[in-house]
Amino acid sequence: MSAASRAPQRSNRTRSRSRAVLLTAVAAVAALTLSACGGSGGTQGGSGNTNFVTGTDGIATVKKGERTPAPKLDGKTLEGAELDVADYKGKIVVLNVWGSWCPPCRAEAPGFVKVAKDTAAQGVQFVGINTRDTSTSPAKEFEKSYGVTYPSLYDPTGKLMLRFPKGALNPQAIPSTVVIDREGNIAARSLSPLSEEKLRKMLKPLIAEK
Repeated sequence: MSAASRAPQRSNRTRSRSRAVLLTAVAAVAALTLSACGGSGGTQGGSGNTNFVTGTDGIATVKKGERTPAPKLDGKTLEGAELDVADYKGKIVVLNVWGSWCPPCRAEAPGFVKVAKDTAAQGVQFVGINTRDTSTSPAKEFEKSYGVTYPSLYDPTGKLMLRFPKGALNPQAIPSTVVIDREGNIAARSLSPLSEEKLRKMLKPLIAEK
């Protein structure tokens, strides 16, 4: 076979490999898009002298005594009431960053509603942080659709997420879930949607703490 006749075959093989690489890349991007709606634009954690450990389930935790105090998180709720998360000190607080426009947020909502009801008697308080909704109307409709009864701070520009200290378990994606212990310290975090099972697993050791 001449060099001239081999050239088109090599070209075809090169194009086939390029298409395969492109399809793999597209699939990877699609998977990321389905698993989370986007970054928060907040301060990045996980650098420097961090003291948290991330498990195979994607949930990062910090041992009691090594935790960072949660920042001041306050403002108006979707209903216009004033809310300060610090008022819940003495309870375990589950902070869920969400948006009505976010498919993974919709997927995890039923589990959050159920766990919030089941753990209320154990001293667990859920608080949402609604972000990137340009008005409260779609967020309120979201809450109505999924039967959400716990409050959500309205944070359309993500300012509350920027209050988390660098190197702490700060929310960096939508959805994100951060758990604050009874002493007001950041104890656990997930940067991906949580199933009901994983949410319960995240809370169980903190509920058991004395």
